[in-house]
Amino acid sequence: MNIIGSEQSIFDLLEDSNLDSEVREALYKSLEGREIKKEDAYHLIKVNNLQALMAVASIIRNNSKGKRITYSRKIFIPLTNICRNRCGYCGFRKEPNDKDAEIMKPSKVLSFAKSGSKANCTEALFTLGEKPEQKYPEVKQELKRLGYSSTPEYLRDMCELVIEKTGLLPHSNPGVMTKRELAYLKEVNASMGLMLENVSDRLCDKNGPHEFSPGKRPKLRLATIENAGHLKIPFTTGLLIGIGESLGEIVDSLYAIKEINEKYGHIQEIIIQNFRAKPGTPMQSHQEPNVKDVTKIIALARIIFLGKMNIQAPPNLSNEYDTYLSAGINDWGGISPVTKDFVNPEAPWPEINNLKKVTEQKGFELKARLPVYPEFIVDKADFLPEPLKSYIYSLVNDEGFVKEASG
Repeated sequence: MNIIGSEQSIFDLLEDSNLDSEVREALYKSLEGREIKKEDAYHLIKVNNLQALMAVASIIRNNSKGKRITYSRKIFIPLTNICRNRCGYCGFRKEPNDKDAEIMKPSKVLSFAKSGSKANCTEALFTLGEKPEQKYPEVKQELKRLGYSSTPEYLRDMCELVIEKTGLLPHSNPGVMTKRELAYLKEVNASMGLMLENVSDRLCDKNGPHEFSPGKRPKLRLATIENAGHLKIPFTTGLLIGIGESLGEIVDSLYAIKEINEKYGHIQEIIIQNFRAKPGTPMQSHQEPNVKDVTKIIALARIIFLGKMNIQAPPNLSNEYDTYLSAGINDWGGISPVTKDFVNPEAPWPEINNLKKVTEQKGFELKARLPVYPEFIVDKADFLPEPLKSYIYSLVNDEGFVKEASG
């Protein structure tokens, strides 16, 4: 059995482990670069031998991605925290009458972006509540006063403003979108994203985390991801771990993403994000997943998607994030040297110099990327928005990484 780039120790580990023959065969198959079946993944996610899963995932990552771990230097722009959804775990959203509720004015958006530009950022991450004007008349009125009929329409102009005035490249996460809205936003975004979170409709049932969140219906989110594929938009998605899903539903969710990506090849990264309990939310006492839970899902995602996919885990959501490097990730996501994580304000991003140190201590090299991944720039130029294409090329080297990257 020829497994390129592996070490004899992995054979010893798998043969000496208390693994049943089906699991062992699935792991050998993935080491050879062959895809495993969903039925195999159902078995793998129940395996207690985390060391074996991590070792296999690491070899797959090393053979394809090498020793480079990427990140995007970003500024976080929370365009609005008013949202039509009311998820049981969310501390970001506000009701229109809350004192901290806001639709950011253009001057404030530009102020945020300029601070990012001064800090050598390349990404402007636009995060916002999903279509609040569909639920709240006062939001619709406020948008009208600003000269807009919808949040996506306002978002597009703010993306364009940021590009023109600061040179930062937008990456927008506005929630579920129609194909028309995606096409409308594509021209002013280097990439876009929407977390699938989970493919289970059960989480939308009574007393579920998505009971009061119409935009969290899996079919709507899957439709958005698929429409982004139709439009050739470099797209980010992923799973939220620990909100009440079953192990089988995690597997189903990963394969739902895989099925769409096999059609269009547009998914640039998969985020494995752990739930964090927020004070004042219905799920404030809900148990958080531990680092082993998250690490197992990272390793499983790497084994399912093999080497080509970029797998990310946010380093600010765990005190043991260095462990993720041993489970097959190759990206840390967006890191801001200026703004906090407005969705998880209790969890500060690590300083980029510290992140670099941790990454290097594990034997890897930290490389800065744009919000669109290098392989899309180098190998999939038809996925780049035409108005931004030449500008994107001017920011990167021949491999698609940021020129003279800071941090």
